[in-house]
Amino acid sequence: MTENVNHDLKVDYTRDERARQHFVMGMRNHVLNNVAVNLRTVYQQKVEPAFVRAKKRKPKSGPEIHKAMKGETLFKYYSNLRCNTQESVWRSVIPGVEREVDDVKRRAQVLSQSTEKAHGTLEVDPKFVVPRYVAELDVHLMPGNYHEEHISGDVSQGAIYDNGLSVFAMGLLGPRMEDITQSVSTYFQLRNPDFKPKRILDMGCTVGHSTLPWKDRYPEAEVIGVDVGAPMVRYAHARAQNYGVTATFAQKDAEFTGYDDESFDIIYSCMFLHEVPGKNIRNILKEAHRMLKPGGVMIHYELPPNDLMSPYDGFYLDWDAYYNKEPFYKPFRDMSPIDECARAGFSKKSFFNYIAPSMSFYGLDALKKAANEDKAATDSSVGRFADGVKWFTFGAWKN
Repeated sequence: MTENVNHDLKVDYTRDERARQHFVMGMRNHVLNNVAVNLRTVYQQKVEPAFVRAKKRKPKSGPEIHKAMKGETLFKYYSNLRCNTQESVWRSVIPGVEREVDDVKRRAQVLSQSTEKAHGTLEVDPKFVVPRYVAELDVHLMPGNYHEEHISGDVSQGAIYDNGLSVFAMGLLGPRMEDITQSVSTYFQLRNPDFKPKRILDMGCTVGHSTLPWKDRYPEAEVIGVDVGAPMVRYAHARAQNYGVTATFAQKDAEFTGYDDESFDIIYSCMFLHEVPGKNIRNILKEAHRMLKPGGVMIHYELPPNDLMSPYDGFYLDWDAYYNKEPFYKPFRDMSPIDECARAGFSKKSFFNYIAPSMSFYGLDALKKAANEDKAATDSSVGRFADGVKWFTFGAWKN
């Protein structure tokens, strides 16, 4: 099995397959740390000085730096390596999933029907229409994206995503790959010790990595995860049942959930909005505002906006928009979170953003210290799957 898939849906990979996964993890670590450092050096010592000589000023934006860097041999080398390792993430896990597709499906069904450890529920809509921005892309270069189904009751895309994320994250997300939400929800709870939510919604939940930690934080709350991919929510439900966490998973579009007005205390998403076109993001934020109770809160872990980053850091993060099948990545980062929250109906005075240090990387004490200090949300390491990762979060309270 892959390193951090430790539940009963795990795939029994061969030694050769595991060796390939370890190689890909090592190569990603090399690219995102060593080669990326050298890329910045080339920019600082060669590309920026040349730009200043030609333009009599420094670059003002990521796109200007991207244009200047595209011809550099190291940038081509970096991009080639990063694309190949990204594709290799999926190639390293897909053969095992394909080999065990029927058995993984069977195990998922057994877990979903069992009430031995948990009593969660699953809702899949046979008439559901997957949004075009999902159906026509292989986001992250993952074949089949979040939604493709090959057999009845398929969970294979969930298995590919779960195992692939284990390779992709290089151990940075902890033993259950839930570090983002563990960190963000812990930070939130430390900042708001008297807040006691009764109902929590995770938008774009995929296989539940971002969903279950909310149940850890608030055991008495009802926790629901929604996603457009039927294989994702089937897999997420079975995974939660195996871990003994009672949660509901449903195939729904975050723009039009069908849930009642003012029916949630927390509405959350994790690395979701940057995969959505701008007009759809605005609908999702409005839907969140509609569903939140007065006094409730909307929270999004996301990539930091470009106006909080240096031009170079913006250029570095926006690489995915050009080369990783994430065309909405940069347009999202060009948006103003506070303005978009206000457009959705939230007061600008209720808006917040913060940086939560990774609990897996830095430990709980560092998270407590950050929650107490409440520093401004700017840091060049935010949003990178590399050494020293930190998580950028924004949101707003509903008055």
